[in-house]
Amino acid sequence: MTSEIDQFLLYIATERGLSTAYQLSVRQTLDALVEWLDHHGVTDWNEVGTETLSEFLSELQRRGMASSSLRISMVHLKIFFRRLAGNKVIVADPAEPLLAPRGEIHLPETLNEQHVRAMLESVDRDKPLGRRDLAVLELFYASGLRLSELCGARLENLDLDEGFIRVTGKGGKTRVVPVGGKAREAVADYLKNERPGMVKKMTSSWVFLSIRGGKLSPERVREIVKQRAKAAGLEQNVYPHLLRHSFATHLLQNGADLRVIQDMLGHADIATTQIYTHVDQKGLKSVHRKFHPRG
Repeated sequence: MTSEIDQFLLYIATERGLSTAYQLSVRQTLDALVEWLDHHGVTDWNEVGTETLSEFLSELQRRGMASSSLRISMVHLKIFFRRLAGNKVIVADPAEPLLAPRGEIHLPETLNEQHVRAMLESVDRDKPLGRRDLAVLELFYASGLRLSELCGARLENLDLDEGFIRVTGKGGKTRVVPVGGKAREAVADYLKNERPGMVKKMTSSWVFLSIRGGKLSPERVREIVKQRAKAAGLEQNVYPHLLRHSFATHLLQNGADLRVIQDMLGHADIATTQIYTHVDQKGLKSVHRKFHPRG
């Protein structure tokens, strides 16, 4: 049974271009399934039915697997058995009727607009690395980039005249994201007045450089965000992804279409983006309770 798993992993690696981390996650689910099936005397994929898979998922839940992880495991099963059925390895797809377990919704943390503004305005551009750090924060908040996307940003993919940046996200997928006016100003100021002095002999075309002239590391960016938040007097734990969450939430609160936000964030599934509607609804409830006479 393991030969089909090996072939499937080769397929998602070479033809689907999915990340090594995702491949490992799929293998863990399928290896656990094979071990469980072997324990129950099942040695052929055609012997696996929907009830069998439901019992396997229930066993994972009994072992303490969280609902979010359980949903991911179910997705792994669905794409694997769909592939087996499509290749005629099995007669019918037993995973197709499976329903995702309903779990608790964990809302992402966000900063409010006043806190973001305080953080950005607290940066003194005339101090060492001030222009770089401000450009980092402005681009995070203006474009909703992931940490890896910001660190991997290159000059040849940045068009400040048109206000766009091309980034490579999860699964090696590229997308073009708008860069807002304030961020364009901050990045242009950094590129003109600070980055040239950071360039060394072996410097590449990374937008954001370290003091040694190399690519700015994710660890250093995390430090920059925390230091700038502390300097602004923010008590909340502030980290790079929090600015991405704030970007999406503030767009939604100000009337942006969810599909547009999905494209800008680079989410493959609209369901991932829909978490921000829960954040927005939570804010609406708070306002209603505060201002309605019978709230």
